[in-house]
Amino acid sequence: MAMGPVTVLPASSLSPPPPPPSQLPLVPTPHHVSSPLLLFAQSKASSRHRHHLRFRIASRGPSVAAPLEQRSRDLKEIYECCGAWTWNGFKINYFVKGKGPPLLLVHGFGASVAHWRRNIGVLSESYTVYAIDLLGFGDSDKPTGFSYTMEAWAQLILDFLDEVIKEPVILIGNSVGSLACVIAASESARGLVRGLVLLNCAGGMNNKAIVDDWRIKLLFPLLWLVDFLLKQRGIASAIFERVKQKENLKNILLSVYGNKESVDEDLIEIIRRPADDVGALDAFVSIVTGPPGPSPISLMPKISLPVLILWGDRDPFTPIDGPVGKYFSSLPSQLPNVSLYLLEGVGHCPHDDKPDLVHEKLLPWLANLPPI
Repeated sequence: MAMGPVTVLPASSLSPPPPPPSQLPLVPTPHHVSSPLLLFAQSKASSRHRHHLRFRIASRGPSVAAPLEQRSRDLKEIYECCGAWTWNGFKINYFVKGKGPPLLLVHGFGASVAHWRRNIGVLSESYTVYAIDLLGFGDSDKPTGFSYTMEAWAQLILDFLDEVIKEPVILIGNSVGSLACVIAASESARGLVRGLVLLNCAGGMNNKAIVDDWRIKLLFPLLWLVDFLLKQRGIASAIFERVKQKENLKNILLSVYGNKESVDEDLIEIIRRPADDVGALDAFVSIVTGPPGPSPISLMPKISLPVLILWGDRDPFTPIDGPVGKYFSSLPSQLPNVSLYLLEGVGHCPHDDKPDLVHEKLLPWLANLPPI
């Protein structure tokens, strides 16, 4: 079945109205901002405008994961039913459920398999759903001294398809997970990928992705200063400990999500629990200070597979009217294999923010794909 350029947008316009002051970033961020240091600064600045939300900065100390009996049923199932796969000598955590054509879910920065908690049940009714923790995240290994790159994550995905799934798959990614899927799809030469779903795709692994935007160029001195500070072990450790505290994480997540009710105790634990693992600090520093990786702008024209793009219109990090968002919103008119839907009132993580809106667009698109 041929895929046509279908763009379904709100009646208002493609570009959403300017966000209220409570949603404006502390510094211009026209593409993906993956640095938790900048996220923390942004959330604290935003909280000054939220008179109904008053969070104190928690005192320093070790975080404690919620006891298993206090977790939701879906979250417990995910934690209890995961398996392990060995990649290049490292343990990679993954989850599988359901029966039917395979899907692979790839999380974004700081997240894990459990971030798909609101999607796995629905998708597994008709598909075999795999979800993977990228190296450095979730319950996968976090090797000390490893240099994290987008290319390494893309190769991990391709090897997982080849060694574990072993049949053509639909890749579904969020944020940097989307970018890893784009890279993997652009490099897959053996028919391992049959479709691609991108949820608010990142422009790079971190803030140093080069785009033609004067605001980014103005930020370069700040970004290099952040890199310098994070390479000082004591400073990096102090920043990391502060960022991962429960109330600070809640502030960050509230700035990322359009639907504030989705920021619950399970979500905070999903992000917070792996941050206590050995190697988590090293992964944090390497990812934030490392190379941004290939640009999706250079990769998308190479992909002829069916592509579905879902974009939250309240994303403060990859806004639809920023350089990366504008590029993706232009694709349906340029590439016949690309479809785009703008999701109203949704932030950077549409699948967890407002999953019903995602399923409303995703399920019919999946059902209309050509059979394997």
